[in-house]
Amino acid sequence: MDALLILGGLLLILAGLVWLVMRAFATSLLWGWASFLPPFTLLYVLRHWHSARPALVLSGLGIIPLVVGLTLLASHDAQRLEAILSLKWLQPEVQAPAELAIDLRGELNGRPFAPQQAELLDGVLSLREGQDFFAQSELLIRLPSVGQGPVRVDVLPADQGVLPEVEISWLLPEQELPEARRLSRGYTLHLDLQPLAPNKLVGDFHLVLPPQFKTTLSGRLELFRNGLRYQGDQVNRQFDSVDTLNHVIQDYLERRFATRQVQLQPIGSLSFPRQKIDLNVQARINGELQLLPVALHKLDGRGWQVVPDSFAPLANAVVPTDVEKTAAVVAVLPERASRALDRRVRFSLEGLLRSPSRYHDLSMRAVTERGNTGEGRFQGVDQDGRIILRQRMNGRGEVSYRLLPEEITRIELLEP
Repeated sequence: MDALLILGGLLLILAGLVWLVMRAFATSLLWGWASFLPPFTLLYVLRHWHSARPALVLSGLGIIPLVVGLTLLASHDAQRLEAILSLKWLQPEVQAPAELAIDLRGELNGRPFAPQQAELLDGVLSLREGQDFFAQSELLIRLPSVGQGPVRVDVLPADQGVLPEVEISWLLPEQELPEARRLSRGYTLHLDLQPLAPNKLVGDFHLVLPPQFKTTLSGRLELFRNGLRYQGDQVNRQFDSVDTLNHVIQDYLERRFATRQVQLQPIGSLSFPRQKIDLNVQARINGELQLLPVALHKLDGRGWQVVPDSFAPLANAVVPTDVEKTAAVVAVLPERASRALDRRVRFSLEGLLRSPSRYHDLSMRAVTERGNTGEGRFQGVDQDGRIILRQRMNGRGEVSYRLLPEEITRIELLEP
């Protein structure tokens, strides 16, 4: 309503001014051209008041709805009114520098593809174009195994065995949900990514899918390898991600117990945006497993913090190396844990329903009778017997799948 009043008032004022110029031209050609200059317009009004009065009355009537509309806008959205009156919207928008140096050329499903986001999380390399919840175009490559060092992968169309799985998806303007295609062989892939401090990979990328997919992509790629973002050498606590919360909690527990021997257990997946999160976290502190309640708040200017937190930084603390961390983990684990059990062996739907806690928060993929595919981390079985899978969407939220066991034709466990 306030926008209509403001617009209506401005139109009446504009119509009055146009009418005033027309009246000036009707008086004489000289007065008409002079009325385009404000001082001469005022002079014309004073010299020819009877001719200018109707136009001024029309402009005056426009001031009434304009003032009423601005008053209503100020009463319920003062910030918006301030932004309008400040005229900052007239200034050209300054583009923020890109976080990643992505120089890829090619197309996806026959359309130009220029990803703005690139990540390698939990063995899944994702290139995403678009800022909405569903990407305008997205490429996913599920790698069988990824270490902490360089990532090198070469696949040819004739290769067999365990190969990375490639998935492309796109969202057309007339579609509500994205359309996807997936293939596990018959394509060409070259990856040669080198670590770049503090948490990036950079290198060559080349992908060619079979002709019916109309997808080729080649160039230099830079991507994040975890959910942390940095400002200089410091972690940016303003960024919403599970890895940011893990960093904040880890730092808090180390200072609280005055030790670097803190091994935080996974806190699971979370949806964002949020301002407050209450968690019960498990951590092995100096070899002892503890369950601790933690309240996290996102504070203005400081980002995510544990509240309350009055513990001082550790003095003269030495961060253990990766070798020391590995030795500490081995020291506190039972001896029989040296041979990890691969839960993918003999995995079945019946076994999942019989012992759901054994597979909690593990990545799974389920295919239904209708051919739909749901993928995400297993969150348990609800009261109606539905299997719950939850998938993170690049820090922008999550998707939950609730599937009845009788509708599932195939289910796979994607990690040990």
